[in-house]
Amino acid sequence: MGHFYESILRPLLFRLDSEHAHELGVDALAALGRLGPVCRIMEACNRLPAAARRPVECFGLRFPNAVGLAAGFDKNARAWPAAAALGFGHVEIGTVTLLRQPGNDRPRLFRYPAEEAVINRMGFNNDGAAAVAARLAGRPGPGQRRIPLGINLGKSKVAPIDQAVADYLGSFELLADQADYLVLNVSSPNTPDLRRLQDEDRLRELLGAVAAANRDRAAAAGKARKPLLLKIAPDLNFRQIDRVLAVVEEFRLDGIIATNTTLARPGALAAAGEVGGLSGRPLRRRSTEIINYIARATAGRLPIIGVGGITDFASAAEKLDAGASLVQLYSGLIYRGPFFAGRLAWALSDRQRR
Repeated sequence: MGHFYESILRPLLFRLDSEHAHELGVDALAALGRLGPVCRIMEACNRLPAAARRPVECFGLRFPNAVGLAAGFDKNARAWPAAAALGFGHVEIGTVTLLRQPGNDRPRLFRYPAEEAVINRMGFNNDGAAAVAARLAGRPGPGQRRIPLGINLGKSKVAPIDQAVADYLGSFELLADQADYLVLNVSSPNTPDLRRLQDEDRLRELLGAVAAANRDRAAAAGKARKPLLLKIAPDLNFRQIDRVLAVVEEFRLDGIIATNTTLARPGALAAAGEVGGLSGRPLRRRSTEIINYIARATAGRLPIIGVGGITDFASAAEKLDAGASLVQLYSGLIYRGPFFAGRLAWALSDRQRR
């Protein structure tokens, strides 16, 4: 299937506008997700044999394999029911903001096939937290799904930076009941001022408020609190990462996602004229460096989800070797096709077995 995609289907899709091709992919998976029996058959075909299964226990959840679908693909919780059928071990939807927003002007998504890279400046286009919560309420909830579902939360564009905490709290209150885990995204380069939330004082205010809301919600419901993660940028230096980690430890977050897209333009992409976050193969080395740094700085105590430049077995394995417990991909789907996750999960499981 990988050869068919790369030699036949991918050239056809690459004739289309990037975002239009993305929308077709989401529509196709949303349609597949409504065909429950077909999904179960496909899931069974992708499922590892019992002797080869290596589930991952992480922040109180059980993941059937280490490979997840990163936020950015399924922004509005439409395609996720089909993720297990493609071989994913978890899926993260969003980024979702409190307010519905159209995102930045088109065109805003660009492929660079020679570098297996993507530049996007989408701008958190999504239906808003209330609409996404309503859509999820009609589906199986936490503990009833085939694979864990994470929800990635961001700041609404119209919310001033000084109102960011209230904006995130609004999304948290609407979506926490539907999530297996939640992610605070403070690292997209495409929402004005968002990355300022990685500054120590602002980050302490945000994490403190959401962590408190998480505890209060759990106490009121008599349930365990939701695992809470932070997604950081690859453009932080190690001193800045140290400050982030200190705040993460202070409020006892459950994990960190490393990393989001980068503003850097390495190699041939220095000539790329598009503004936005770069993902894909050029991000591979930097994201792995940051994973390794975090793992060493925390002595392996903080679970890490590794993201950035995963396009083959080696690029996924190096993230795990660097200290990640799980990996996620998105750009890799564009260049390797919809069944890439299943092939990768098999390869990683075989590696663990050997």
